[in-house]
Amino acid sequence: MAAGPADRSCESAWKSRQWTGYCKGGCPLSRSSPPLIFWGPTTGAICSTTSLNILYIIHLLVVFFTSKSPSLSLKLVKMARQFFVGGNFKMNGSVQSIKKIISGLNEANLDPKVEVVVAPPSLYLLLARAELRKEVEVAAQNVFDKNEGAFTGEISPAQLKDSNIGWTLIGHSERRVILKESDEFVASKTKNALDQGVRVILCCGESLEQREKGETVSVVTAQLGAVAKAISAEQWANVVIAYEPIWAIGTGKVATTAQAQEVHTALRQWLSKTISDKVAEETRIIYGGSVSEKNCKDLATQPDIDGFLVGGASLKPAFVDIVNARL
Repeated sequence: MAAGPADRSCESAWKSRQWTGYCKGGCPLSRSSPPLIFWGPTTGAICSTTSLNILYIIHLLVVFFTSKSPSLSLKLVKMARQFFVGGNFKMNGSVQSIKKIISGLNEANLDPKVEVVVAPPSLYLLLARAELRKEVEVAAQNVFDKNEGAFTGEISPAQLKDSNIGWTLIGHSERRVILKESDEFVASKTKNALDQGVRVILCCGESLEQREKGETVSVVTAQLGAVAKAISAEQWANVVIAYEPIWAIGTGKVATTAQAQEVHTALRQWLSKTISDKVAEETRIIYGGSVSEKNCKDLATQPDIDGFLVGGASLKPAFVDIVNARL
């Protein structure tokens, strides 16, 4: 089956269509093609753009359904992953300041295509859930790996569910470094949260020393590897991976767009190799590390950056600009 020329006239449709993949001619489907492509034994993926008229498409469908070749298949290109922006308030805020942030979010014109989740301190979880607009989800900043018992100061995923809190952060570098949480403990907490129906923003990242030694990918994949051993392939559907280079958190230093995309690509390749192509394609990988209204738009253009986990800026009006980075 022969390929028609890669039609780049669909480039303008990219913003509304968001397809993913590549055609045989190297045309990135995420920027140029409608949902239907054809896959042949020698041609690879062929865009069914305006260069392929309806009769030719019908012909290709007939060939597909009558072919005995196992290497000939029809594939549908999936919609892009939904953009995700999380706000981690950390140990900041008071009743009044949290109410002010909530009021600002309730009044803001937020991009309806973006999933927004905010994580206030645990004292204000119920306040946030009660007063925030329903489109904005609420997350805990931490959760324990047991559901009840003599664990002073901890919160269980069962308690989060009971309080209508559907998300939690797990594995943030501040807990890994300051509170010495191991990869195995992070994995145990992740499994318990998912088992109880709480979705997880799973954080990973490397130190400056590790980056300078060229250990970035090995460090972050080891952190994810512990989780991969603990949860099923199906449970990754309820995980958002947040890559946060430790050296860029709260320092004002930011990984370049190329550096961030490089790590995100490596993480997606690791997911494909370790879990499955499906998990790699569907799991959102977001970037955190001094994200601001100044750098978010450039970062948001990268194909493997599916959103942001925002720290200090989530306490400010600029958070709305970050949510709307793709507008």
